[in-house]
Amino acid sequence: MASHKTALVGRPGRRKAAVRTQRQTRGVTVTAFTLDTATRIAAAGQSAAKEIGTAMNIAVVDSGGHLLHFMRMDDAWLGSVDLALKKAKTSVLFRMPSASLGEISQPGGPVYGIERSNGGLISFGGGLPILDADGRIVGAVGVSGGTADHDVHVAKAAVQAY
Repeated sequence: MASHKTALVGRPGRRKAAVRTQRQTRGVTVTAFTLDTATRIAAAGQSAAKEIGTAMNIAVVDSGGHLLHFMRMDDAWLGSVDLALKKAKTSVLFRMPSASLGEISQPGGPVYGIERSNGGLISFGGGLPILDADGRIVGAVGVSGGTADHDVHVAKAAVQAY
């Protein structure tokens, strides 16, 4: 049986914007990643994308890589929908930025060819893990629609909103 408690989080002096739920299951505390939090993260990414003038697809997944929230900005590339989802999944499954997986999956690298696993992964920038205050991965964001550098910029802005 799991017990639940909800905690408001935020920086001192600022409005407390996010609600994270913690549940105690068999002596282990798990931080649940809520839809409200995922929506706020995607909105922060959208703001960053607007600032650089690029329409983006933004996916937010939970710690198991399951989609919690998806946003496709007007005129964002349809081909980038799948890329955003796979960047988020890649990041959460391997607990690292998608670009970091790309660094070790080059020809001759220790995990060359890994992109074909897990139903398809993405090994270039735009997927970032989201960590709780204790350093545990609670989800990930995947962004696609611009250059890899733009995607990373927007993903960082989204993660910072957590």
